Amino acid sequence: MTEHDNISKRDIVLELKDLHKSFGDNHVLNGFNMQLFQGENLVIMGKSGSGKSVMIKCLVGLMEADSGTISLMHNDITKLDQEALDILRADIGFLFQGSALYDSMTVRENLEFPLRRHTKKFGEHIDTEIMVIEALENVGLASAIDLMPSELSGGMKRRVALARTLILQPKIILYDEPTSGLDPITAKEIIILMQDIQKKYGTSSLIITHDVDCARVISDRMILLIDGIDYAVGTYAELSASTDPKIKAFFKH
Repeated sequence: MTEHDNISKRDIVLELKDLHKSFGDNHVLNGFNMQLFQGENLVIMGKSGSGKSVMIKCLVGLMEADSGTISLMHNDITKLDQEALDILRADIGFLFQGSALYDSMTVRENLEFPLRRHTKKFGEHIDTEIMVIEALENVGLASAIDLMPSELSGGMKRRVALARTLILQPKIILYDEPTSGLDPITAKEIIILMQDIQKKYGTSSLIITHDVDCARVISDRMILLIDGIDYAVGTYAELSASTDPKIKAFFKH
């Protein structure tokens, strides 16, 4: 039995079915399908403008799909009211492409901010100090707790952003281009960190990336988003061995 067979027997924590989204005559998503299994690292690759960002925005409720269903931990998010959606969102971590730290806040304050927003999950009175230090220790940056974002390197900012994601103890983490803009050594460190977190917490991860090396190392499965659909699904080894010209284009160095 292959690892892929093992994964496909796990619980589905996120599912998109027949997702469509158009902007006028521009049909971005044309019936996209996706399943993310418990504890899986799923990579989605697509060229610029292929609809990756639109898909993510529909997934987190920032944009409404024209048709199709989005099931998150067995909840159809298109049928939830705002309160129920907010509660569900507390179980989803999102690592933004540019780290998106608050420039006017220290590292400590950046990590405390989401805890104060999600009082339903953690309660009104929690010891944020313990949680902040643990989250920073997970990414190897406990010593940076009182620094400002302007004092951090690009790689450190990405680590702090990941710590801020982890502090909410999410069941699913969405990574948007986690290695973009980083030098190869720092990018490799971030990939190793993502692997360590997945092993430690058993999170399910959806990773949007252009980085073929990142996809090779991190992915259990991959989906190639081409022409608005899930054009190809498989492991890195399966897809990189394909003779289909549209698939081969992703794996040319």
